[in-house]
Amino acid sequence: MPRIIVIGAGVGGLTAALCLATRGLAVVVVEQAGTPGGKMREIEVDGRHLDGGPTVLTMKWVLDEIFADAGTALAEHVTLRSLDLLARHAWSPNERLDLFADVGRSADAIGDFAGPGEARRYREFCAWTRQIYQTLETPFLRSPRPSLRKLVAAKAAGCELWPLAPFSTAWRALGRYFHDPRLRQLFGRYATYCGSSPFLAPATLMLIAHVEQCGVWIVDGGMHRLAAALARLATARGAQLRYGVGAAEIVVVDGRVAGVTLSTGERLDADAVIVTADVAAVAAGRLGRTVAGVVSPVRYSQRSLSAMTWALLAECEGFPLVRHNVFFSRDYAAEFHDLFARGRLPTTPTVYICAQDRTGPMAVGRDGPERLLCLINAPPIGDMHAIAARELDQCEQRTFEHLERCGLHIRRRVVRVTTPSDFERMFPSTGGALYGRASHGWLASFRRPGSRTRMRGLYLAGGSTHPGAGVPTAALSGRSAAASLLVDFASTGRFGRAAMRGGMSTR
Repeated sequence: MPRIIVIGAGVGGLTAALCLATRGLAVVVVEQAGTPGGKMREIEVDGRHLDGGPTVLTMKWVLDEIFADAGTALAEHVTLRSLDLLARHAWSPNERLDLFADVGRSADAIGDFAGPGEARRYREFCAWTRQIYQTLETPFLRSPRPSLRKLVAAKAAGCELWPLAPFSTAWRALGRYFHDPRLRQLFGRYATYCGSSPFLAPATLMLIAHVEQCGVWIVDGGMHRLAAALARLATARGAQLRYGVGAAEIVVVDGRVAGVTLSTGERLDADAVIVTADVAAVAAGRLGRTVAGVVSPVRYSQRSLSAMTWALLAECEGFPLVRHNVFFSRDYAAEFHDLFARGRLPTTPTVYICAQDRTGPMAVGRDGPERLLCLINAPPIGDMHAIAARELDQCEQRTFEHLERCGLHIRRRVVRVTTPSDFERMFPSTGGALYGRASHGWLASFRRPGSRTRMRGLYLAGGSTHPGAGVPTAALSGRSAAASLLVDFASTGRFGRAAMRGGMSTR
C-alpha cells in the first residue's frame, strides 16, 4: 500500500486524510500547530474560547457526504444548529435590515426597508443566483480543476451558461437588480467571502448568495469542534496525526516525491504527498526549491484580503446584536480603494461582528461579558509592513467609533488583536492573505491550481487551491486531492480501484 503524507491539518488536509485512511492507505498528517483546524482556529481570551476564523458552515451537504463516505454521519460527531435569521445589517441607528433563510421573509424585510420594487428585484436576484449555482455545481465545484473546455462541454450537454455573466463584475451585475445603493453594497459584500473586491470580482461569485440561502449552520461549541471531529474520525480510520511538527522540505528523487523532511530533522518516506499549505508558500520555496516551480508565484497584486480582528469579552448596549452583524461604511468604493489600490487599512471600514453567545431563538446575549469577534478587511501587507502601535490605535478608534454611530456601545473588558503580520506568521509567504489569490477578473476561477501537479506524487489541497477558500470548499479540495491520488495510483496497478461517493470525475 502506498504511504501518504499530508502536510497541514486544516479542513482540506483532514478531509484528504480521512478519505484515504478510510480506504486503507497508510496516512500521516504533520501539523506545525498544536491542534487541528488551520484557519478554522480557536482563540482563548481570559479562559474562554472564541472562533477566530470561519464562524458559519454552509454547503452542509459536502460534510454530510464526507462523513457518509467514512461510514458514519455528521450528526453523530457535532451538533449543528440552522439559523433562521442569517444576519443583521446596519448603516446607522435607524437603518437596519435583517436577512432570513426564508426568501419570502427577506423579501418582505427588503420591501419595508427599500420599497416593493426592490423586494421584487430581490426575488429575481435569488432566481439568478440559483441558476449560477446550478450551472457551476458539477463542472466547477465538483471538478478537480475547472476549465473553459468543461464549461463548453456542459453547454453542449444542455446546460445554459448565460446566467454566469462572466465578463461582468459583481458590482455592475448587482446594479441590474438593486437600485438602492445600500442593497447593492450588502450583496456586494459576498465577494469578500473569498477575499475579493466586488468592484473587481466576476458576477459568478454571486452564487455565494444562493449558498447562504440554502442554509447557514453554527456548530455547538464553536467551529473548532468540526475540525476536532474530522481529526478524531481520521485517526479512528487509521490515519496518524502529528502535531507540533512542521514540514521543512519535500524530498524528490528521480523526478517524483519520495518523502518529507520534518522541522525536527526526521525524514518520513512517502509515495505521495498532499500539501495543504498556501500555494504562495510552496512557490516561495518554503517546502524546498525542488518543488517551488510546480505552482506559479502569487504576486502582491494577486493576493486576497487579510483582516484585522478583535476578540473581545465585552458588555454591549444599544444595538440589538444577533449572531451575525454587519455595520457598513458609507463609502464602499473608498474602502476597497484603500485596501487594494493603496494597500492600507481603510479609513471607513465595514465591520463584521460575530456575537458568539447569541445562539437562542430570540438571539439574546448571556448575562455579563459576552464573546465577540470583530473583524474588518485589511490589506495583505503582513510581510512588508508591521502595523505600528499608533496606526493600530487609529484603526481601532475608527472601527469602534463607527459602531458607536450605528448605536452599538461596547464596554470592553478583555481584548486580543490579530493583525496581517500575525496571520503572516501563522501562514508564511502570504502577507496575511486569508483566501489565496483574489478572485479578480473573469479568468480568476481558472487560475487557482487544481489537486494534481506536474510532479509525480505531489498533490495540492486547501483554501488557496480550487475550488477556493471556505470550510466546505476546502473540504471539497481535500476530497478532490484524495480522489486524484486514488485514480493515479490505481492506474499503476499497485492496488485496486476505489469508488468515492460524490467523487470527482478525473482522467
